Amino acid sequence: MLREVKLALLEADVNYKIVKEFINTIQEKALGQDVLKSLTPGQQVVKIVKDEMIELLGGTESRVNFTPNPPTIIMLVGLQGSGKTTTCGKLANLFRKQGKKPLLVACDVYRPAAIKQLQVVGAQLNIPVYSNENSKDVVHIAKQAVNVAISKLNDVIILDTAGRLHIDEELMDELKRLKTNVKPHEILLVVDSMTGQDAVNVAQKFSETVGIDGVILTKLDGDTRGGAALSVKKVTGKPIKFAATGEKLSDIEIFHPDRMTSRILGMGDILSVIEKAEENFDLEQAEKLEKQLKKKELDLDDYLLQIKQIKKMGSFSSLLKLIPGMNQFKDIKVDDKEFEKIEAIICSMTKQEKRNTKLLNASRRQRIAKGSGTSVQDINKFIKSFEMTQKMMKQMQQNKGGMKKLMSKINPKDLKNLKI
Repeated sequence: MLREVKLALLEADVNYKIVKEFINTIQEKALGQDVLKSLTPGQQVVKIVKDEMIELLGGTESRVNFTPNPPTIIMLVGLQGSGKTTTCGKLANLFRKQGKKPLLVACDVYRPAAIKQLQVVGAQLNIPVYSNENSKDVVHIAKQAVNVAISKLNDVIILDTAGRLHIDEELMDELKRLKTNVKPHEILLVVDSMTGQDAVNVAQKFSETVGIDGVILTKLDGDTRGGAALSVKKVTGKPIKFAATGEKLSDIEIFHPDRMTSRILGMGDILSVIEKAEENFDLEQAEKLEKQLKKKELDLDDYLLQIKQIKKMGSFSSLLKLIPGMNQFKDIKVDDKEFEKIEAIICSMTKQEKRNTKLLNASRRQRIAKGSGTSVQDINKFIKSFEMTQKMMKQMQQNKGGMKKLMSKINPKDLKNLKI
């Protein structure tokens, strides 16, 4: 299980040293840990990993600390191309929804059209932008912006600072001068999550040289799973406050450590199933059923009990999407309304018929159809799918070695024909 976790983290582009340290911590916590009655040992490890990683990412959401004496000054820093200018607009839009009156300030006086880009973003959102194209002194521009904000009653000032293609002393000196003279309440580092390992070096340098209060992760809608989040948080020790999840100016949200944990691990679906099962399954009944299945084949009483348990967890269609490996079988069709029909069919059978479907001749099927308000065709369709399930259960018992091994043993043609 730990090997799978290690691979998931490395695939998500988490720094190798951090992965190694994290796995060692998990191993220490997992050894000697009592296995909960509701989980298997493997699931217990997943639970420890999940809890530990959430804690590593900050535990809970971390928000911007607005000063009681406005305006609150927020300075965005980061390399060129990380998405600072767009993020300024996204933050301003988010704060306005929270009842604030933001002012955007163009402090990038080097990049061609940087001021124009911020003005376009401001115009799209109908949020004011302060700029001074006649001055190259960013400290002077920022101080002027503060005076303007006070006069216009803007309670949040967002400074869009200059970035570079790489970290250099000139950039850092300018940021330190801004920090000393303007005294921003929050310095937020904008990190491109697509850069992966490089994000660690950038975050470390900015944290040590300028000093930051939090991180904003951008481009989380890309191919990356967000491993940069874990690396950056570990290296800087500062909370990740926001996550930009798309190109629209509304695509920014408060960072949720639990959601990012699931994304990094690539196990979000598995964890969701475990949580749903923990909340809804009658565990004692499930253990009893497991013992019965080891002694005999799955019969229709067992099948009905399983259906009732699963229905508590939500629709079967949504649960099927959560099972790893099932996405490749696009032809599987599930109609959740059919469960009611199945219950009626099973409840119209005798005890002997539930235990042995071979007894179901033509006359018995006609009787069950009348009793359940269904047709003989419905009975035939259900019995065929049930016998398919019995076949899959036998394969599960014969092939102990995880879901992947089980899926490899099941004939895809059988699954394509499995229609409830």
